[in-house]
Amino acid sequence: MLTSSVRRFATSAFRRVHYEDGPGKNLPFSVDNKWKLLFGTFIFTITGVGGPCFIVRHQLLKQ
Repeated sequence: MLTSSVRRFATSAFRRVHYEDGPGKNLPFSVDNKWKLLFGTFIFTITGVGGPCFIVRHQLLKQ
């Protein structure tokens, strides 16, 4: 009895959820403007890859 009520709730909750369909609609950022996407990707990459490299360089030259 408990399993059937849980199954019914899960099924009805799943049916109530509606997401937009299409490419790029399930991402946490917009892909409509290609220049904004390019700039955001560039900044994200520079801070994620270049940041630690510059920190290590600074620590090695600090002596």
